[in-house]
Amino acid sequence: MRKIILLLVCVFAIQSQAQQRPKLVVGIVVDQMKMEYLYRFSDDFSANGFKRLMEDGFTFNNMNYNYVPTFTAPGHASIYTGTTPATHGIIGNDWYIRSIGKSMYCTDDAGVKTLVEGAEKEGAMSPKNLLSTTITDELRMATNFKGKVIGLSIKDRGAILPAGHFANWAFWCTKSGAFISSTFYGDKMPDWVTQFNAEKNYMKYIDKGWSLLKPVETYNESLPDNNPYEGNLGKILPPVFPYDLSKVYKESGMEVLKSTPFGNDFLAELAIRAIDKEELGKDNITDFLAVSFSSTDYVGHNFGPRSMEVQDTYLRLDLTIAAFLENLDKTVGKDNYLVFLTADHAVAENPIYLKDRKYNVTNIPSKEIFNSLNKFSTDTFGVNLVSNYSNFNVFLNRELIKEKGLELPKVKQSFKDFLMTQDYIKRVYTQEEILGATGQDYYLNFIFKGYDVKQSGDLVVLQGAGYLESIETGTTHGTPNSYDTNVPLLFYGWHVPKGESNKKEYITEIAPTLSKMLKITTPNGSEAEVLEELFVKK
Repeated sequence: MRKIILLLVCVFAIQSQAQQRPKLVVGIVVDQMKMEYLYRFSDDFSANGFKRLMEDGFTFNNMNYNYVPTFTAPGHASIYTGTTPATHGIIGNDWYIRSIGKSMYCTDDAGVKTLVEGAEKEGAMSPKNLLSTTITDELRMATNFKGKVIGLSIKDRGAILPAGHFANWAFWCTKSGAFISSTFYGDKMPDWVTQFNAEKNYMKYIDKGWSLLKPVETYNESLPDNNPYEGNLGKILPPVFPYDLSKVYKESGMEVLKSTPFGNDFLAELAIRAIDKEELGKDNITDFLAVSFSSTDYVGHNFGPRSMEVQDTYLRLDLTIAAFLENLDKTVGKDNYLVFLTADHAVAENPIYLKDRKYNVTNIPSKEIFNSLNKFSTDTFGVNLVSNYSNFNVFLNRELIKEKGLELPKVKQSFKDFLMTQDYIKRVYTQEEILGATGQDYYLNFIFKGYDVKQSGDLVVLQGAGYLESIETGTTHGTPNSYDTNVPLLFYGWHVPKGESNKKEYITEIAPTLSKMLKITTPNGSEAEVLEELFVKK
């Protein structure tokens, strides 16, 4: 009898511990989403997608990035590590390596191979370059590697970086439409993913084409169709609804799906399949599914934030999220899962659109910046001392500077003085100024948090608000300006109170907040500041 009682006590203790955590955590990152979209398109959303998350969960209206550059890879890394590029090392989608004179992609790893034949280059990827642990890493360790972690995205970096170093799997999509992984995660693709690939589910979207979801008068929050600030779809079809996707498919294959809302639907199908086949949330050991919707970024870059295409993409994503939540209700249970939704960066207005409305900004050809630096160098020093200009960083050829008997600090100052004469430049900071930041300079703080002394440049350039490089149609992002940094953050589900906050918060607070909610260790690079509003007792 005593043994039976002891066994029952142990079982109760295990169950009690398990109840301190949800069965499943779902992290949703929407690529290139600004908070304003949730306001602008609100009247046309369904009741069960974004509105369900906002009305039944907690909304942070003033969530912000606190570093530059605000790109996809640093964004995903910062959300999941709870720190910034200066610490986690992902300082861009790719970046220049001074020692080899070439650029490196954020998730490149020559030490691993693809698990899908024919995708050798696309599959040689891992989180090797991520220098901090993630919330997903900490969950794996906290559950003694029994809790599953899976990362999914159309983009490799959107799957790999959130999943962290200890993930069971990360899957991303190739140009051919197949989801792949690498030997970093295992020796063989799971059968269920191989089966999913064989089904070629993307073809139903290609065959159907892209028409407006709702009557055209619904899209009164956007500019007219085929306005001058939009790019063509696949460089073939003019920006006019409806789109015959089969025409672009014949030229570029499945790639066209990425630049439509249906790339999100395609990924959601895989996510639902993953929950089923990997049995996520089926026991009392917490699992984590990281999902990054990338098509919003492709559509945004191509058509711009004022386009009907962007609005239609978000109206459709709203329905996709509603269906996904309904699936979680059925498979995991309403009270058993925790969801957060945010974005890896926001987005700027098209500069020509602003200029046409008498705002004194314009498009800056990136080649013009590089060429002007080269010309200044040659005119001033008799030789080109610029090795590279990328990600707002200027890399000087230090060996050549030394060989010419020049003083590096004076050379930096000369380039800084030249750059400050350009209309589109707001600030320029040298490496010494960045590393000596005191916290008093608002813009310098952003650069300091995004600067890796071993990998970043000799100078960092800050362009004026509204100016964009190489943008005539569509848009881009990357600056510390509010249009690039203000993103949504919605928490919903397990132990989340209803409410909203307008207090300024930072993206690096998400991971440590999750750590405290799950009662696990905070990622090792995090400053451990949390979102206090989520810990108010009901």
